[in-house]
Amino acid sequence: MRVVVWGINYAPEFTGIAPHSVALCEFLEREGHDVEMVTTFPYYPTWQKRPEDRGRLYRTDVINGVPVHRCWHFVPARVSALKRIFHEASFVLTSTLRALFLAQPDVFVVVSPPLLLGAAAWFVGKLKRAPDAFHVQDMQPDAAVGLGMLKQSWFTRLLYALEAFAYRHAARVSGITRGMLKTFRNKGVPASKLIYFPNAIELKNDEPPPARGEFRQRHGFPAHEFLAIYAGNLGVKQGLEVLLETAARLRHQPIRFLICGDGAQRETLAARAREMQLPNFNLLPLQAGRDYRALLVDADLCFITQQAGAGNSFFPSKLLGLLAESKPVVTVAARMRVGAFPGRRKFRSQRAAGPAGGARGAARFAEERSRAALDLRRQRPALCRAVREAARPAGLRRRIEILFNKRCAAERSGARKCAG
Repeated sequence: MRVVVWGINYAPEFTGIAPHSVALCEFLEREGHDVEMVTTFPYYPTWQKRPEDRGRLYRTDVINGVPVHRCWHFVPARVSALKRIFHEASFVLTSTLRALFLAQPDVFVVVSPPLLLGAAAWFVGKLKRAPDAFHVQDMQPDAAVGLGMLKQSWFTRLLYALEAFAYRHAARVSGITRGMLKTFRNKGVPASKLIYFPNAIELKNDEPPPARGEFRQRHGFPAHEFLAIYAGNLGVKQGLEVLLETAARLRHQPIRFLICGDGAQRETLAARAREMQLPNFNLLPLQAGRDYRALLVDADLCFITQQAGAGNSFFPSKLLGLLAESKPVVTVAARMRVGAFPGRRKFRSQRAAGPAGGARGAARFAEERSRAALDLRRQRPALCRAVREAARPAGLRRRIEILFNKRCAAERSGARKCAG
């Protein structure tokens, strides 16, 4: 079968949507299908093109047997709602022209966002007589409105009309969580069209992990400090200010908060951290490859944060990688339930009451979890190490994470959640 996958992110980007598009294309290629990728020049999450890619209109690379057709698009130095619209629209325009000159496929697999790709795929599909499967990684209109990035207006009505158009004309509509599929049904998409197509992660056990303490030594973090981290995109929907508030509450504890990443909110977070004069907080660039694994080896606790209002609009793919590395994870969402990510029941053994009272409530919640995890490491270090070591075989990792969550919850108060 001949398949054209069409989306804005691909390798060598190593975070966000790109790894999942890579996994799909390379799987199809290994299965003997004729697969091609239509995408951009890499830019995410730094929002900068590489010097060798600047000024290029089109180029075709071959990555692990997959032809990758790259198309020029506008990348703003500072991201805003209006600039993001031009950013996505420019890709839709140049990639549509590129797709028109490809050989006729049996199917287009369209990865959204950008939302406008749905209309583009319908147009190209009509000319080439090829259906499209519309795969949703992030429900853009719902997220933008829920996060307050866009207010209800003629423009949001246009976005919802484009969304409905894409769903109506696609041969299949897929989502990465059960919550997304429920939202699709509520939007009027027939159940016969829907496909549950969750993201996955490759468990690589052939490479030995970095030595414990390697990351701390490189960056000058003492071995006795409890290291609580966030690693990934620094955007609006992550709501990372809550970690700064938590660090302020725990400034006199031996707990270091570390944010590693790039994105639209990096400068805002850096300025806020300087203003708060936090002695227990550091902001580092995004860590990749072995550096990222070294970070996880030394981390005692990992945070995933979500801004209030995002609802079922997306699923944080970084959660999969953290659990695959057997790391304890605390999810925090202001004015929402803990673990309020669609599909969370796959990773949580029980539901818990979450933070209330907006950002302050979320900060208090994060503070409690950080203290609980620190207490656990102090009181039961041997148990923590034993569980981490036992969890290394790929087949046991996620199950041990769930069982240890239950044990910690039973041993401590019902309001505290621990893992390790």
